[in-house]
Amino acid sequence: MTVPPRRWTFPLVALGLGALLTACAVPEPAPSAPVPTARALAAELGADASLQGLQIFPSSNAWNKRVDASRVDKNSKKLIKGITGKLHPDFGADWDGGPFGIPYVVVSGGQARVPVSFDYADESDPGPYPVPAAAPIEGGADSDGDRHVLVVDRDNRMLYELYDAHPVDGGTSWTAGSGAVFDLTSNKPRPKGWTSADAAGLPILPGLVRYDEVAAGRINHAIRFTVAKTRKAYVSPARHQAGSSRSSSRPPMGMRVRLKKSFKISGYPRQAPVILQAMKTYGLILADNGSNWFFSGAPDPRWDDDQLNTIKKVPGSAFEVVKMGKITKG
Repeated sequence: MTVPPRRWTFPLVALGLGALLTACAVPEPAPSAPVPTARALAAELGADASLQGLQIFPSSNAWNKRVDASRVDKNSKKLIKGITGKLHPDFGADWDGGPFGIPYVVVSGGQARVPVSFDYADESDPGPYPVPAAAPIEGGADSDGDRHVLVVDRDNRMLYELYDAHPVDGGTSWTAGSGAVFDLTSNKPRPKGWTSADAAGLPILPGLVRYDEVAAGRINHAIRFTVAKTRKAYVSPARHQAGSSRSSSRPPMGMRVRLKKSFKISGYPRQAPVILQAMKTYGLILADNGSNWFFSGAPDPRWDDDQLNTIKKVPGSAFEVVKMGKITKG
């Protein structure tokens, strides 16, 4: 199956046609409605928004595995060299009128389940899913991006994730490009070659940087990140590829990197060192095609964007690839 293409928007580039552009001026779009926070929406649903105390997959799961003592992959230098740029937190407190990132909502076991139809039903877990009518959509209701929807059933320890999700008839049903259901008490992977709501066939939630864990001073899991050009291959824990290159200098989906032990993080402001330390201890897992070194987090108005932006100084060269297992070609 081919993963549906990611939709991008690009800035208008001036080409010396000043008079024409003036005559055909395009009004600026109205700001999107703020994405509701997990805490606010859960309060409306009568659920506990916090994930504190909820084990997101067993401690033996790849997302929860420490890699600070793991060996470096023999092709690390070549792979890192091919990923240009610097780290970029793809989440925060204020963008386009509200918090941005990949949102999630926590529901109780009694949340009503609704039908979901999929464009890629052959690699999607069938519904119904317990998606609230007002479930937050990545980028907001009018987004033309990935439009991820993440739902955590706290009582039953289940995770439901959708890609390119759209509510129908006020949320009485939904359509989506693809969808996946994960048992948070199990390490069972998706079938080989299957995507999920993410290109690599991985769950999204366990790789998000969340405000509550940063405020508590510790992130105990790996972090999701993206790369612009990937290999037509994947490596565990990924189950699916979304690249076009056969070059060994391009990373396969599921590749794990970590911030080098020698990189100094002591001079960064309060929120940043917690994130950077997690990158040393647990690393980052390549989960999708996107901008180089963009890493994911959940939206929250309590993020300090000035502190997060200091992470943008960290170069990709400060990372190394953790030794990979068998690479499966697509």
